[in-house]
Amino acid sequence: MIRYLILGVVQGVTEFLPVSSSGHLVLFQSWLGLDPPGVLLEAILHWGTLAAVLVVFRHDLVAIVRSLTPRGSIDDRKEIGLIAAGTIPIVVVGLLLRGSIGGIFGSTVVLGTAFLITAFWMVLPTIVRRPVERNRARFTGAVAVGIAQAASILPGLSRSGATIATGGLTGMTPRGAARFSFLLAIPALFGAGALNLWEAVRAGAEETSWAGLIVGAIAAFAVGLLAIRTLLALVSRGRLWVFSIYCGILGLLVLTGLVV
Repeated sequence: MIRYLILGVVQGVTEFLPVSSSGHLVLFQSWLGLDPPGVLLEAILHWGTLAAVLVVFRHDLVAIVRSLTPRGSIDDRKEIGLIAAGTIPIVVVGLLLRGSIGGIFGSTVVLGTAFLITAFWMVLPTIVRRPVERNRARFTGAVAVGIAQAASILPGLSRSGATIATGGLTGMTPRGAARFSFLLAIPALFGAGALNLWEAVRAGAEETSWAGLIVGAIAAFAVGLLAIRTLLALVSRGRLWVFSIYCGILGLLVLTGLVV
């Protein structure tokens, strides 16, 4: 039961804070000697964190759904297309690399380097001169953020860090970039959970603790809620650099073999 709780907490914290959930999962498995989560548990954890996003951004989602009616906002209607455009890259990369990405999870060089890339990526918006800031994405910006999300399939590359930073580089406000990042996470998390569930069904029954799955899902949801709200508060105050320092230090520790 403790294993499920730990994996749920790790998923909830690292899925949304810009520190890389896949990278930390590798580290926690090494530190605590945890077995990798099975595909069924992965599906449940992904959907636990997905539920957290749905709760926090429920008003935005209602507005987007309402945009499909005659009384809806055209800006919200456009956002459906932007989310779809931003989702295409991760669908393509996920389908192409699904079978081969697992081989690089055990490489400390890849993991440490990816943490360093995440650290640099998150400070880029403060270094690069940006165009006029806006709260909503444009088509090219949505595609760029989608490509950043697809790149984060690499362990050590933070999905939220890469997408929020890329949104900032395309001229979005920090809050607007974070909002679009989380909206873009909805189809990604749902798809990842659905794919893992399909693999679990195809593989047949595996030894599963249903109580453990429930504990893991609740932990991922509850901690995910806290992580989302914490990140939004820090991003609004321009403090994404805090996580950049953390990822940079962690990357160096991984590359020098001090933490694995």
